[in-house]
Amino acid sequence: MPDARPAAYTLGLDLGGTSVKSVAVTSAGETLGRFHEAFDLAEPMAFARCVASVVDQASDALGKPARIGLSAPGIAAKDGRSIAVMPGRFDGLEGLVWAEFLSRPDRVPVLNDAHAALLGEVWLGAARGCRDVLLLTLGTGVGGAAMSDGRLLRGHMGKAGHLGHVSLDPEGPPDICGTPGSLEDAIGNNNIAARTGGRFGTTHDLIRACADGDAGAREVWHRSLRALAAALASFGNVFDPEVVILGGGIARADEALFTPLRDLLATREWRPGGQGMRLVAAQLGEHAGAYGAAWNATGSSAEAR
Repeated sequence: MPDARPAAYTLGLDLGGTSVKSVAVTSAGETLGRFHEAFDLAEPMAFARCVASVVDQASDALGKPARIGLSAPGIAAKDGRSIAVMPGRFDGLEGLVWAEFLSRPDRVPVLNDAHAALLGEVWLGAARGCRDVLLLTLGTGVGGAAMSDGRLLRGHMGKAGHLGHVSLDPEGPPDICGTPGSLEDAIGNNNIAARTGGRFGTTHDLIRACADGDAGAREVWHRSLRALAAALASFGNVFDPEVVILGGGIARADEALFTPLRDLLATREWRPGGQGMRLVAAQLGEHAGAYGAAWNATGSSAEAR
């Protein structure tokens, strides 16, 4: 008779602002299932109960996971057991040891969500097989992560990779981290109304106006792209990546983003020998963090390669 036992799998969990997304994946990268559940962030500890509920859903469908990994906003603790710093929201997240909360006898390793997204894209996505990679998520803000020579950069405190908070204008206003004239404030959705004099509520509205021939919209969009190209050229000199992955909602603009950005980068990037970094779109979408959390939990993360 055929073996009816479910395959051993790792459950990767990605804690977002309103929901938990997860993937059940084998060590070979085969996806056995995906699970998703929303929660109300205003309800105390609803996010934690939602994580537990998603674990139960996966266990009911596929059997108990061999391992669990989790990604979440904030700075992960040095021991990788919790999120150490997440100010302003997710009350109760800081210091929550997920292995204890989920009654797991083993560790439940925890990663920052952008760090996890990069690992997911390196494992199964747009940067598969690459060892020098940057990830930028362009959305409400600008998130980021960096891998150098196959190692995820975490830094002394765990905040390495916050690429959106580099300064492009030392005289500019401070962003949410106190950085003057940051990349995040040059292209993020968080201040698009202010950057357009109240004309547009989202970057996609701005891009649609560009396509319709709006000269004012085109100037705002290209100013944003010039800022992004300048930041990428600088990142190239600091990290020397083979690949830069662009994800997030703004990256769904496709060629309205990538074509002019590549043209701008060609005149700004230092390219010894004529070779520059490749710009690619993220492939794993909203599940990138969950895949990265799973990879991290298997012990096959970038640090072990």
